[in-house]
Amino acid sequence: MEKKLIVSPSPHVFSGDSTTRLMRDVLIALLPALAFSVVVYGLSSLLVTAVAVVSCVVFEFLIQKYLLKGSLTVGDYSAVLTGVLLAFNLPNNIPLGLVVLGSLVAIGIGKMTFGGLGRNVFNPALVGRVFLLIAFPVQMTSYPMLTTTDAVSGATPLTLLKEALKSGQSVSDIMPNLPSSMDMLLGLHAGSLGEIGALALILGFIYLLVRKVITWHIPVAIIATIALFSEILHLASPEHYIGAFFHVLAGGTLLGAIFMATDYVTSPMVPRAMIIYGVGIGVLTVLIRVFGAYPEGMSFAILIMNAVVPLLNKYIKPRRFGAAVKKA
Repeated sequence: MEKKLIVSPSPHVFSGDSTTRLMRDVLIALLPALAFSVVVYGLSSLLVTAVAVVSCVVFEFLIQKYLLKGSLTVGDYSAVLTGVLLAFNLPNNIPLGLVVLGSLVAIGIGKMTFGGLGRNVFNPALVGRVFLLIAFPVQMTSYPMLTTTDAVSGATPLTLLKEALKSGQSVSDIMPNLPSSMDMLLGLHAGSLGEIGALALILGFIYLLVRKVITWHIPVAIIATIALFSEILHLASPEHYIGAFFHVLAGGTLLGAIFMATDYVTSPMVPRAMIIYGVGIGVLTVLIRVFGAYPEGMSFAILIMNAVVPLLNKYIKPRRFGAAVKKA
């Protein structure tokens, strides 16, 4: 019998990476921030996270089994990661019913409506978070004071800044009422579960870089753009705009830049496009924070740039393997 030449499409090179391994590494990178939130807010952080994770896994299983009637993917940890990231964007005193509702929106609309993992256009956890923020703004912006589980509201640094500037105060008037850069770095301020532990998030970032789960392009582009843009505004009008350190450490900058914007499915594929994507997120975040109605703009900025990713992938492509390099 003659030997047959079998021709198959690319890729022809196999790597040891898998969806399960990547998702597991991201979950490991999030553990320091989860532990920090438990230290600050108590066991309610674990409860919110557990409810979000279980809800996301159950909704994905039910939708795949009874609606899509396709193969089950709950074992790849993607639904678990969506639940953790959703919880990290919520206050620890939010009603658990809203956590379940946000999980349904994240999985049902943000992910499974598009066909499941690998096909969704928008980050599912952020879809759930933005839905809850728009539908239930009071519950989503009422944070307990530090070291207590009582429902005593404490404003985030970005909210304090926004409200004070709207009342006519200057930045120098507001500064004594805002947490210092060191306090914000150490998490001594109100905020969602995942945004208060800056050092823990940075530790997770280093882990992801070492494990080569992500590259530096998107996080560095976002953080550098936010720092540069906010510092330019501050230098132009110091009494109306606060400086770079505040914007980098406040709100969801680090959580969004490291863990949300770098989602494989909803971010660009090549470094040049990643940098453009990151710069766009940074610019939009500052614009929304400074000139928009909401004190925080990271979630909206990422979702907007998620919609731009297909265009970036279409027009900014890597050089084909074996193609000649054009000489100037």
